[in-house]
Amino acid sequence: MKHRRLAVLGTVAVLGATLVTPAAAHGRHHDDGLDLTLIGRYETGAFDEGAAEITAYDPRTERVFTINAERGTVDVLDISDPRRPRKVAELATPGANSVSVHGGLVAVAQEAADKTDRGTVSIFRARDGRLVDSQRVGSLPDMVTFTPDGRRLVVVNEGEPDSYCADGTDPEGSVSVVSLDRSGRVTGTRTADFRAWNGREDRLRAEGIRIYGPGASAAQDFEPEYAAVSPDGDTAYVTLQENNALATVDLRRGRVTGVEALGTKDHSRRGQGLDASDEDGGAQISRRPVEGLYEPDAIAAFGGGRYLVTANEGDARDWDCYAEEVRVGDLELSPRAFPDAAYLQREDVLGRLTVTDTSPRDSQGRVTELHAMGGRSLSVRDTRGRLLWDSGDELERLIAERHPDDFNTDNTENDPDSRSDAKGPEPEGVTVGTVRGTTYAFAGLERVGGVVAYDLSDPRDPELAGYVNSRDFSGDPESGTAGDLGPEGLTFISAQDSPNGRPLLVVGHETSGTTAIYQIG
Repeated sequence: MKHRRLAVLGTVAVLGATLVTPAAAHGRHHDDGLDLTLIGRYETGAFDEGAAEITAYDPRTERVFTINAERGTVDVLDISDPRRPRKVAELATPGANSVSVHGGLVAVAQEAADKTDRGTVSIFRARDGRLVDSQRVGSLPDMVTFTPDGRRLVVVNEGEPDSYCADGTDPEGSVSVVSLDRSGRVTGTRTADFRAWNGREDRLRAEGIRIYGPGASAAQDFEPEYAAVSPDGDTAYVTLQENNALATVDLRRGRVTGVEALGTKDHSRRGQGLDASDEDGGAQISRRPVEGLYEPDAIAAFGGGRYLVTANEGDARDWDCYAEEVRVGDLELSPRAFPDAAYLQREDVLGRLTVTDTSPRDSQGRVTELHAMGGRSLSVRDTRGRLLWDSGDELERLIAERHPDDFNTDNTENDPDSRSDAKGPEPEGVTVGTVRGTTYAFAGLERVGGVVAYDLSDPRDPELAGYVNSRDFSGDPESGTAGDLGPEGLTFISAQDSPNGRPLLVVGHETSGTTAIYQIG
């Protein structure tokens, strides 16, 4: 496979009165690749508080709207000069989780003070921050997006439990479809729920869909995470992360029309390996008898809505009275399925790897398959959820090549190899954008940091376009000298909408509390 390289160029950006020197250059340039240059950064000064998460952009005002969970606000950044982003206002939005912009309107999803209660979506005017309207939605609205015509909001209500104890509350997951008039006022709301799947839990499990919360019905157990909307605005494709599934929602009727299992990834196959231990002396990417649960977080549509690209982060349930994570070394493995169990359970092989305790077992309770959370990859699927391509172990190999001394480092400290036993680099956010006629996927790697780019010209065989990381591994994360940490929300700005006429990528970093602006050459 031909790899198009993405180069990051060293820059000095003046942000307000602060001189910021981005991390040193890490890429290699290739003539047919992209140049992604860090040109500006806004800093909140908050470490590991979620002070810069999801981002959105309004081309009319040339402003970026960034979720600041620490303050319970949306920070409004003027990027008319993208080299010098500056905060000009904030929206008071307690419990804000997500933001989206369309046609001069800003929509913000806000969870309730008690996250199991119904949340709210609020609509503001971008130019002056005035509240236009608000609407109650489902429990824990975690993502919001406009349909392409701006006439509907799709609100993804995750519906997490507060615990699995006897006195705990486990609300239902759902998708709210909020209709708007041209001024942004709410004209109606429909709720797409999963109650039609109640009573069919055993059948769903047999199809490979994970339903496993103690005592939970299908409607309670489904926890929608992120949505991509078709170009015609009539259909949403929603990731059910913990369930390792994809839901299809008819937005016209406000109804879930299908739920499809996403399958597992065979890490024993060539090109599908992983580094499974934080005690093996560094990057040791090997083929292992482990099945990876893709469990995607973010999802984006491309190719006229025919294809979906997902960031396969992985997630586990860890609540009072139930936690699913367990290390392979603490399991009793079936001698038939794992005749070399003693070797596999060594700490430098699979013993340290975190897997789910819901993995299949034989009649004696011994584990017959090892299921790890997350695919450590990007995938392309069709709209029925069928896998067309997966990046395999390419992301971990890329990190090993670019950052051999900082491989699989966490986002809160410089501790090499510390995330290998969990989910590796953890691709979390993904967006798509077109540069000079070519569509690319841009994905943030939550743990080690940085953005990876893939050329999506051939959806069945995307090409690595490169990787850029504005993290400084020689700095101290907690003191704010390590650059950008924990990329979460990514927003692509086309050349047509850009304040400087060049395509831009805006990335919110939840750990460092920074919003970075990259210019795409």
